[in-house]
Amino acid sequence: MRIDLNSDLGESFGRWELGDDEALLSIVTSANVACGFHAGDPTVLRRTCEQAVRRGVAIGAQVGYRDLAGFGRRFIDVPPEDLANDVLYQIGALEAMARAAGGRVGYVKPHGALYNAIVHHEEQAEAVARGVRAFAPDLAVLGLPGSAWLRAAERAGLRTVREAFADRAYTPEGTLVPRREPGAVLHDAEEIAERCLRMVRGEPVAAVDGTPVRVGAESLCVHGDSPGAVDIARKVAERLGGAGVEVEAFAPPRADAHRKAPACTS
Repeated sequence: MRIDLNSDLGESFGRWELGDDEALLSIVTSANVACGFHAGDPTVLRRTCEQAVRRGVAIGAQVGYRDLAGFGRRFIDVPPEDLANDVLYQIGALEAMARAAGGRVGYVKPHGALYNAIVHHEEQAEAVARGVRAFAPDLAVLGLPGSAWLRAAERAGLRTVREAFADRAYTPEGTLVPRREPGAVLHDAEEIAERCLRMVRGEPVAAVDGTPVRVGAESLCVHGDSPGAVDIARKVAERLGGAGVEVEAFAPPRADAHRKAPACTS
């Protein structure tokens, strides 16, 4: 058995720091790096890409709504053309930072409210798929199994990768429990690690109401901004490895053919 372990990184901004990116990059196999719309600034993004390249971690563009104040967790009714161009713009910005670090963007994952909206919002799902394809039709995309987003991506000819969440609760329908509801975020590292192993094995896990639900996945996400994220990621990786599950990136790190620029020192 094999599984990818990803985390949302590069979300600090200016003097405001969020998460321990360096520690997580020593554990995860894929880094969903913010692109500046919901979080992250140019220096943070470049530094995160440099760290990912040094660790051999795949770099993914974590695209979201233009919503720094709300951390991308508020739905925005963006016209489809604007949303497609916003996605294209964000991937391009991160690709510049990744190439300066000697790497490349290998996949795309929507963030926050955009991720949740395109589970059902067909028009926005199509727009995001168009934005990704306009950048590069060979990019992989991460998304919730059975979502409108993955269907739209498949129609666009993109490689789709099913994702499950290590530290989030599920509804009986297999969607994520909204963060504003009790029990939406899980915190017990040991319990999360065992739950992840069940997911990888294709076994049901308990939904928020106790209903058994199966969550098929090729990648597991540990949120970098969750309390105890590093401990959770480490416990998950150890539990999977101990059970004979190989943890590796679904999209191997892409190297830049151009000469690497001098490292960011600020």
